[in-house]
Amino acid sequence: MAIKHRPVLDDISRAIIEQLQIDGRKPYAAIGVAVGLSEAAVRQRIAKLIESGVMQVVAVTDPLTVGSYRMAMIGIKVEGDLVEVADQLSHYKEVDYILVTSGGFDVMAEVICNDDEHLLELLQRIRAIPEVRSTESFIYLKLRKQLYNWGT
Repeated sequence: MAIKHRPVLDDISRAIIEQLQIDGRKPYAAIGVAVGLSEAAVRQRIAKLIESGVMQVVAVTDPLTVGSYRMAMIGIKVEGDLVEVADQLSHYKEVDYILVTSGGFDVMAEVICNDDEHLLELLQRIRAIPEVRSTESFIYLKLRKQLYNWGT
């Protein structure tokens, strides 16, 4: 298996990321002033950060307020290749976050469903994966905090 090398971020790239974490719509010129670069240099850096997969610039919503009524974290116990199961789950449109973990569960998947019936159907699909031994669902009742200001 090939080893993936992590991109090395310098202080300026970290500062650009921090500026975007505060306001993802902040103009490049304003970011440039904050970090000491020209607008063009900021534009190039951001393009490289996105292209290399270091960051994404997206609109973040609370799914519970925009029409999806059931969010859950699903803990999954696997017998066999954990990464393969995580990769399979990553193709499900309902899965927005997936982790290979240690501890009580091998894989954790955050899911967003329209309703309880949709969640039940998704659980049946997950449990049909041959390597999945069991699942446990943790239903979100209210989203109290969601930040994306980590990582620099």
